[in-house]
Amino acid sequence: MSLTATNSIELGFSALQFNLPDVVSGKVVSFHQVAGKKGTLVMFICNHCPYVVHVREQLVEIANEYLPKGIGFVAISSNDVVNYPADGPDLMRELAIELKFPFPYLYDESQEVAKAYDAACTPDFSLFDAHMKCVYRGRLDGSRPGNDIPLTGEDLRKALDAVVDNNKIDWPQMPSMGCNIKWKK
Repeated sequence: MSLTATNSIELGFSALQFNLPDVVSGKVVSFHQVAGKKGTLVMFICNHCPYVVHVREQLVEIANEYLPKGIGFVAISSNDVVNYPADGPDLMRELAIELKFPFPYLYDESQEVAKAYDAACTPDFSLFDAHMKCVYRGRLDGSRPGNDIPLTGEDLRKALDAVVDNNKIDWPQMPSMGCNIKWKK
């Protein structure tokens, strides 16, 4: 495990289209199918990363809270499953069902979507507004495994509230941190 932060890139880029298989339904899902009226959160996660394990129930809670407010959610796993079999589609499916993910959990076998979104770590968040422009690439909150800071989702919730209310996100964004994406060699 290598602690990695979200890549700092200029905000305002357009959401990139994708067509990836949902490990639960077996159907191919596109960005347009998951996009919400108010905005869309694209999350790069995986099964085995302790940083994702630490936050995944909070992600389910946040999605259940903000889906009715017009925010679309999608989780994507792009890890190399040859070297990290815990992140394979069958186990992804089991986890999504067990935790009752209210969002599709997509498998990016080629890793092209992660590269296109400049994802670097798990979890890695990109929040898009109603115009499909990226307005937030930050952390969930300050909690990390073992640091005794309560898990609240406050940073991401503040950004989601701004998108729901059509307000500008004009405060400093702290990068998400977690395990590096396991790139194929």
